Amino acid sequence: MTAPAGQRGRGRPRDPRTDQAILAAALELFTEHGHAGTSIEQIARRAGVGKLTVYRRWGSKDELIAAAVESARGEIPSPGIGDLDGMSYAEISQVIADALPGSARTLAEPGYRAMLAQVFGSSVTHPGLMAAFWNDHVLPRRRTAHLALSRAVDEGVLPPETDIEALIDMTVGAVVYRLLRPEPPDADQLLAYLRSVYEQAGMIPRR
Repeated sequence: MTAPAGQRGRGRPRDPRTDQAILAAALELFTEHGHAGTSIEQIARRAGVGKLTVYRRWGSKDELIAAAVESARGEIPSPGIGDLDGMSYAEISQVIADALPGSARTLAEPGYRAMLAQVFGSSVTHPGLMAAFWNDHVLPRRRTAHLALSRAVDEGVLPPETDIEALIDMTVGAVVYRLLRPEPPDADQLLAYLRSVYEQAGMIPRR
C-alpha cells in the first residue's frame, strides 16, 4: 500500500522537496513522451534520486503519473464535499463561480492541455492510469457539480425531472470540445465560455 506524500515512515522523515522533484519529473516526462515513453528509471534520473526512493513513495508508474497529473491542476480547486454539505444552492454556486477564473487560467495553459491529451490518449492502452485520474482528479469535482445541481433541483431552480448525471457529462464535454479546437481560447475567452456553459447547466445563476 502506498503511503501518502509527506507521511513519516521508518527512519528519517520524508523530504517534501524530494516528492515535488519526483512529481515534476514524472509530469514533464509524461507530457513529453506519454505513458509508454515514461519509466520509473527515467523519472528517478531526472529528479536526481534513486529508483528505490520513487518506489518508497508510489507503488506503480500509474499511481505516480496520476499523482503528478493531480499536482498540475494549478488553480483548479478541489473542494471537499464536506466543505459544501449543508450549503444552499446560492452558496455552492458562488463557490463554483469564484473558482472559474483560476480554472480558466489553468485550462488555457498549453502545458496543461498537452498533459490532458496524454491522459485521454492513454485511456484505452493504460486503463489503470485513467482509473487513477478519474478517482483522484475527476470524481471530487464531479461530486461538487452534482451537489450544486441537486440543490438547484431541490430549490426549484431546475425542474425535478432533470437528469443531473447527463447534465454534468454535457457540461464537461462542452469544455473539452472547446479545448480541442485548432485555436484554443485564451484565459479570458475560456472564462467567458465557462461562465456561459455553467449558467446554461444551472451550476451558477444566470447574470
